[in-house]
Amino acid sequence: MLNVCMVGHGMMGIWHSEALQRLDDAQLHTVVGRAPAPAGESTAAPGQGRKPPSTEVFATKYGYKKWTTDLGEALADPEVDIVIIAGPSETHADMAIASLEAGKHTLVEIPIAMNLEGAGRVVATAKERGLTLGVVHPMRFRTERLPAVARIRAGEERVSHVQGRFFIHRLSNVGATGLQRSWTDNLLWHHTTHLIDFGLWMVSGGDLATVDDRIRRITSVYPPIEPRTGIPMELVLVVETHDDQTIVCTGSYYSTEFIYDTLAVTDRDSYRVDERTATMFTGDGPQPIASEQENAQLILPDFVRAVAEGHEPHVPGWSVLPAMRVLHQVQETWDAQHGKQTLPGRPVT
Repeated sequence: MLNVCMVGHGMMGIWHSEALQRLDDAQLHTVVGRAPAPAGESTAAPGQGRKPPSTEVFATKYGYKKWTTDLGEALADPEVDIVIIAGPSETHADMAIASLEAGKHTLVEIPIAMNLEGAGRVVATAKERGLTLGVVHPMRFRTERLPAVARIRAGEERVSHVQGRFFIHRLSNVGATGLQRSWTDNLLWHHTTHLIDFGLWMVSGGDLATVDDRIRRITSVYPPIEPRTGIPMELVLVVETHDDQTIVCTGSYYSTEFIYDTLAVTDRDSYRVDERTATMFTGDGPQPIASEQENAQLILPDFVRAVAEGHEPHVPGWSVLPAMRVLHQVQETWDAQHGKQTLPGRPVT
């Protein structure tokens, strides 16, 4: 029986906890949060979302043995085998490194870090310590895509174009759960990470060890900071490969329509997944697929099996570095145009 510590109890903390409740070989051991006392359901200000539940309330609801607001206390517990980092994006790298240095197998929510340097440090620490490191990249778990990825890897199908879109209205600091956030989101280093990693995974047929060599050119349009939020609010990113394939990622935090989908066009078919409606569209028409939550709940069981059996998880830490290198180039281009600035959640390096 593997004991699991959950760090953070927002939307992904909820989804992972529900997945844990169904496992026979893992136990909900400790949850780490920020709010020790019951917080109620009141709002700080109109339109700013509900306050999150207290850590104690969350632990009781999902059946954790312990709860704490001290990460160090949880990491020092010899009973803990696995730590899931599901707190604010800007904390992921430092918390993951602390977990690995404490000898814990670690699963990190996307993004692994808010810059390439941080991502590299997390991956290097896991390698030095001989520990299992996984990253939550849900799009790679979509079972409906796996046959096409296998055919692409085998040379039986060729991708010509991949597109990903993420459009949402995010002028206030409220997350997908409707709860007030203590942190500010980032279109480039969070949501675009999903899209660019998916594109690289598709064009390479899952061969992310060699995908860097496929890239011919990276171009982007990333506007100045929006004064109301303190972050750039839109992005267009285009990656071209030496095999004349294109990956196009677009997103906006201004959109009043919520759009979250991906499209892969090959010489055999086209595959569009609408994450919002849980539908895949191919040449044969639409078909229902697992919901975003149902798909995400495949990730923790996979990681627990990897730890128990001593092999890599489906998304090992090293495999997300190609996506981080693309984002790093976009960030460097933006820094050259606008000057390095300390954006919310992103340290100047």
